[in-house]
Amino acid sequence: MAWFMGEATAPGVNPMPTSKRVFDIALALALLVPLSVVMLSVALILLILQGRPIFYAAHRMRAPNQPFTQWKFRTMLCEEDDFGATGAHKAWRITPVGRFLRRSRIDELPQLFNILRGDMSFVGPRPPLREYVERFPAVYGQVLHSRPGVTGLATLIYHRHEDRILARCKSAEATEAAYYRRCLPAKLKIDLIYQRHRTLRLDLWILWHTLKIVISRRDERPRRRRRGRSYLPVGPSRKGSEG
Repeated sequence: MAWFMGEATAPGVNPMPTSKRVFDIALALALLVPLSVVMLSVALILLILQGRPIFYAAHRMRAPNQPFTQWKFRTMLCEEDDFGATGAHKAWRITPVGRFLRRSRIDELPQLFNILRGDMSFVGPRPPLREYVERFPAVYGQVLHSRPGVTGLATLIYHRHEDRILARCKSAEATEAAYYRRCLPAKLKIDLIYQRHRTLRLDLWILWHTLKIVISRRDERPRRRRRGRSYLPVGPSRKGSEG
């Protein structure tokens, strides 16, 4: 991680603005009305096809010293010693209905309640495990100025590439090594870029492109740069406060 530790300790990172929190609450409440029917239907299907538990409770960090429980619909067979990133060694545990829920992102709908509680946002870095935060405290001290998100800039740009890397890992040890060496540094770098350029416009752009990918099921993730020009709707880093 030494190659971008300077970015992690640089000044000028702003805390989560009130306007972002208001947007999260308003959108979550608006979505809960139509999506509550979908969530109840999915819960009933999972109860019939997979049995209990219906939900997967993941222990994650919302801030360097603030753990929380992230809720998802369960998509895998239960295993007590489960830990770390999902690679090829866990693929056999993904159920048929779980594979559909993951591909459509329906498994993440219960996170609307995490958003209302203030544990998460619609857009931000993916919620990290405690061990990652404790291993890289300086970087996560900056990254987690933004609440963890259901989607985010790193998810939009890097998620498919991460899946390809981890899909080649045949053991838990190989998965963890690949995640630490290749995936985590890249994702944290993108998370730091998001943190420094975070605006409502950028959040809406990320949500729109995430929705297009989910609906079309096509990997049309935008690249960060091409011929010296950025496709991301961001301006220069801001040193002042955000509205």
